Formats: sequence, structure tokens, C-alpha cells
Amino acid sequence: MKKVFVFVLTGCMLLSAPAQKIMGFTAPDAAKQLDWEKQFDGELKASAQDEYMRFLTSHPHHVGSPQGKANAEYMAALFRQWGYQVRIAEYQVLFPTPKLRQLEIAGNKNYKPKLKEAVLAADKTSGQLAEQLPPYNAYSADGDVTAELVFVNRGVPADYEELARRGVEVKGKIVIAKYGGSWRGIKPKVAAEHGAIGCIIYSDPADDGYAIGDTYPEGGYRPGDGVQRGSVMDMPVYPGDPLTPDRGATQEAQRLDRSEAPTIMKIPVLPISWEDALPLLQSLKGEVVPAGWRGALPITYHTGPSNVKVHLKLAFNWDIKPLYDVIAQLPGTEYPDEWVIAGNHHDGWVNGAADPISGMVAELETARAIGELVKKGYKPKRTLVFCAWDGEEPALLGSTEWTEDHQSELRQKAVAYINTDGNGRGFINAGGSHIFEPFFNEIIEQVTDPETGVSLKERKYAQTVVNADKTNRTKLMGNKYLKLGALGAGSDWGGFLQHLGISSLNLGFGGESEGDQYHSVYDSYDHFIRFIDPGFKYGVTLSKTSGRTLLRLANAAVLPVDFSSFYKTVNDYATEIKTQLEKTRTETEEETRMAKDQLFELARDPGKTYLAPAAKEPVPFLNWGSLENALVSLKNASEEFQQLYGNAPGLPADKQALLNAVLYKAERSLLQPDGLPRRPWYRHQVYAPGFYTGYGVKTLPGIREAVEQRYWKEAQENIERIAATLQAYTIQVKTAVGLLK
Repeated sequence: MKKVFVFVLTGCMLLSAPAQKIMGFTAPDAAKQLDWEKQFDGELKASAQDEYMRFLTSHPHHVGSPQGKANAEYMAALFRQWGYQVRIAEYQVLFPTPKLRQLEIAGNKNYKPKLKEAVLAADKTSGQLAEQLPPYNAYSADGDVTAELVFVNRGVPADYEELARRGVEVKGKIVIAKYGGSWRGIKPKVAAEHGAIGCIIYSDPADDGYAIGDTYPEGGYRPGDGVQRGSVMDMPVYPGDPLTPDRGATQEAQRLDRSEAPTIMKIPVLPISWEDALPLLQSLKGEVVPAGWRGALPITYHTGPSNVKVHLKLAFNWDIKPLYDVIAQLPGTEYPDEWVIAGNHHDGWVNGAADPISGMVAELETARAIGELVKKGYKPKRTLVFCAWDGEEPALLGSTEWTEDHQSELRQKAVAYINTDGNGRGFINAGGSHIFEPFFNEIIEQVTDPETGVSLKERKYAQTVVNADKTNRTKLMGNKYLKLGALGAGSDWGGFLQHLGISSLNLGFGGESEGDQYHSVYDSYDHFIRFIDPGFKYGVTLSKTSGRTLLRLANAAVLPVDFSSFYKTVNDYATEIKTQLEKTRTETEEETRMAKDQLFELARDPGKTYLAPAAKEPVPFLNWGSLENALVSLKNASEEFQQLYGNAPGLPADKQALLNAVLYKAERSLLQPDGLPRRPWYRHQVYAPGFYTGYGVKTLPGIREAVEQRYWKEAQENIERIAATLQAYTIQVKTAVGLLK
């Protein structure tokens, strides 16, 4: 049977769907933009990402390695081939590598830790022993210590409070901690603050081993001898080269003496596998640990101390090594001094396929496809800058040194920074400056998930609803708007966002990869193509997502920002801290009451000796008036801006130029020149990594961390400080409103 097509006509016109709108574009320009984006998608090739990865992961490529330099030169050549202006920026940074690693149980000749990973026939690059960095923690102190062992769970402050309640002393001991729960550098930092003299970190199979799935090479999860390398530099104080804070580590740069560098760890630290950790954990005596502390090893977990002494001896080569940042530019045709910047790091701890090359190959393919569009006539209004950073793994070295070296120019020219890193199969994950929230929601509505055929937004919504508890699930039903997460630390946006006030986004996919070999020798091409992103489907999807972000920022008549989203988010942060403060007040009053009751009961027995519990200082009432007033002013200005924004793409070109300069520089007003308390490098007053969380973000950190640490005077001072900061930001919003009227 033939199909009959029926067309409905009105006034002799065929009905058609309304033209799709894009933030910052006029309707005709939006149609042209969407056509370019369709052509961009057609240029992307999974096979090209596979080709790049084969080369970039062919040998270990850590800082200072031959392959690290070869990879930089390889990518520079590709960018030139695609029509970009390219330079390699070289910096000289402190990068320690192990000279001696010794771990033993004193008097136990049967304990022979491997301190290495096995060569596997199924993993072709695992046997490149002469080129590999062995398992170690960069920026650990040299040390030779012998002591009893204590188990500290994840090694965060709350764990030490629990040990203190149980009467377990860590002073003068070596601690052993599980990976996870916080960034690894927090574990030795907190251990040293409590008097420990050494720190061992191991990977428990409950987190990424056999308790979750089959181990490599049968499955994707960490095997018994797998070890997570990584830095323990105190990056919440400042990232980058420890010897050149706030200045680029050029050949001529003035450097601190190593003894003066505050970010180098104060005690020796060593990562080990669970196989090497098992005899150490079996030596622990003392109480059985709380249920939440237990892992998946076939033992009873005890707090310690151990019935033996452990000897840990470490020594490092404290060398200055070169690193190589690749910087590729495609000059804008109308606003060449407005830069839209993309970055991904290229160094790895070993062969680094998932982390970071999976993101790097997506960036390369994005750049290649845009180069092809240029050949067809595409002209970006703003300059596109693609960066391949070196030295991210040890301390965000390459991006930090480059931003510090070019900070004056970046303050003037940088419109936005778009970061990517490791990528895998699964759901979109995004964080960043909240002025970009509606803009990013628009993009993920228009990119299709390669496995389900629905939009990225629909798939993320489904995941969010499924993972929510019953109470929140009801609230979430029907609300498909994706909230951006706030950025702490963990990748290369820090120098841009938190030091220079450049609005930033971090994008990537994940959540459905089959296993993880994070920072081990098995993070390889062979592992990646089997378990992380077979066929590079999500590599291409990352290119589509980040590519649209870059193309729209480059060509929008008016930058796609929404100040109301920022206001709502900051207002929520303030509400969270107030709630936290009231909870702290209630808990303090309850603890005081219980302490008095305890004293009363003990006093009834005059023959009994006791130690009076320490009383906590009462929680004062803080004055939030200045901050609340600043938020009201920001709310009103933001709402007025949003009412006028729709007409902005039609403004005369000269007014658009003035407006855009205000829009992309507004984030700079959220900085304070003397930074956060005890860490002046971090100047942003809304987003920062936590002093005791590392990667984890602290929002409104000056207030939040003061409340958490019970620094009441400092909390009040920072309420006033952030109120003044938001007032300065509101002036920028009002300036934008004036240009729109």
C-alpha cells in the first residue's frame, strides 16, 4: 500500500517549526550557527581519536620524559597542519622522582612488599619498565622513620576525632589510610598536624577492586598489585611550581629555596597496593573499627596500634625538569583580542590513556574539525585558543605557570576557559561559573547521547531521578534543568578561575565505564578500548559538546551569560552556611548539656577521679545584614539585566563590544587581591578548593571554612568582605544594564 502524505496549509503557507533560538544570537545568525554546528558534527571521526591516542599513550609521558616532549611536538605539528598559529611554552619546574623506596615490618623477614605492578601479556605497554615511574607520591618529604602503625580510615579530620574518642594516639606513629574520601594530599597533611611521622596510603578493593567487579585483565577493576600514584603537594595553599608562587617558572624566574616552600609535604608518604597493605593491616590490634571504616579485605579491621614496628624510608631526586605547554591560536576576525580558551593536559603518571589522553584526543579532534570549517568559510569572531598542558598530574604545573606568566594579558583578553580531562562512557558531568548555566543547558538539549538516542539533558535527568532518594525524587520529577557544580580543584581551571577570575567550565562524561585504573600502570590504551570508551563514542560526544560551547562563545553577538543563575546559586550558598551555623549551635549546646550531666554523675562518686571534658566555645550570633542587602541588590540588578538581554544581539556593534567587555570581565570583580585567609593565591571569594578537602569545593569559602573551624571573628569579617565583593559585582551588572537600556 502506498503511503498518503497530508500537508496542512494555512494561507497557502506550509506550517513549519519555529526557528531554534540560541542565547546571544539574532534569529538569522542562529540559523547560520546551527548549520555550521551540523557541519562540525559531520567532520568528527572516532577513528582520528583512536589514532591520536595510539601515539600519545605509546610510552610513559610524565613530566621531563622523552615521550612527554615528543607528545608536545606531535600535537604542535597537528595544530599547524590544521591551520593554527602554534608555540610551545617551556617552563622549568621542581619535579621530584623516587631515588629510594623502602617499606618493611621490623623483624619480619617474610614481609616482602612488591612496591610495583606486574607486567601483563594482555597489556602491551605494562612492560615498559625502564620508562615507568614506580608507584610513589610526588612532593612527599624524604624520611627514614620507624614506629607502630595506626589505621586512620580515610585520614580526614573527622577520622582523627573518632580515634581520639576511642583513646587511640597517632603522635609519633606511622598512619595507614585508605584512598578515597578526600584528595590524597589531605591524608599526610592532617596526619602531620596530629603528630604522625609517616603516612602509607593503599587502595582497598571495596573502592575500586574485586568487591565491585572482575579485576584487570579479566575485567576493568584494579588488581591486587595495582597502585594509585599521585601528588601530595599541599595545593589548597597554592598549585603550580612550589618554588615560584604567583610567577611563571621561566628559566630566569626567582625561586624559593626548597626549605621555604610551604606546599611540600612535611612527612614521608608512600602509596601501596592492597596486597602489600594486607600484612600491615593484619598486624593492627586495638578496637574493631566502626562499620563505615571497614573495607573488603578478608580481615577484621582494627584501629591499632600494631603489635610490630614498621620501617618506612624514602629519598627523592629533587630535580628541576622542563615541561611543555602547547598553545594553538585561531585568530578572531572581529575581536582578535577576546580569547575563548580550551584546555586539557597531556602528561600522565604512566601511559595515561583515560587520564588524561581520552580528553586530550577529544580536544584535538574538536580543533581539527573547526580547522576544516575554516576551510569552508567559517570565521570565528573571537580568537580560539587550544591548550595542551604539561605537568597537571604533579601540581597543575603547566596551566598554573602559563596563567601566572601571562596574567596581565589574560585579565584583559580571556573571555572564558573551557576545561576537559579524563573522559569515559556515561553521563554528562559539568561544573563551572554559574553565569553559564542556562547557556550550557541549551547546549545539552541539542546534543544526542550516542547509546540511548535521547538528548544529553534527558539522559542526565533520568540518572539524577533514579539516584535520588524518595524525598528528593518527588521534587525532581519534571525538573530537567541541570545545575552546574561548583569548581574546587583537581584539574587545570584553577589558574584561570580562582586566581585570575576568568569564567570557566569543566566538561566530561563518565559513570558507566567498566572499571578504573586511575594513576596505575594499567591506565593504558589496551584497558581503555575494552573498558572505558569502546569505539570512542563518548570521545566524539565530548567533542560535540565542548565544540558547541567554543563555537557559540566565539561567535555570539552578545556573550551568553545569565546573572540571575549566579545570584540564585550564591543565595543558596549563604542559606546553606546559615543552616550549618544553626546546626553547629544546637550541637554545641547539646554537647555542653551532656558534659554537665557527665560531670554531675561523676561528682556523685567522690572516690572516683575523672577528667573534665573540654567545653566548646558557645556559637555566637553572626550579623548577616550586609550580605543579605548585597544579595538583594544583586537580585534586582540581575533580574533587570535578564529582562533586557533578549534585545542585546540587535544592539549596534559598538555597544555590543562595550557590553561584552563588561560581561566577560565581571567575574574579575569576585576576586580580592589578598586572597583567602592563610592562602592568598586563591583570590576568588565564591569558589575555592577546601583547605581540608583538596579537590572538593568550598563555596563562599571565607565564611564557610571559618564557621567549620569555629573562627567566629573571622567568619564575621568574611561576611562583610563577601558582601563588599558582591556589591562590586553588582556594579558590573548595573553597568551592563545601562548599556542595554
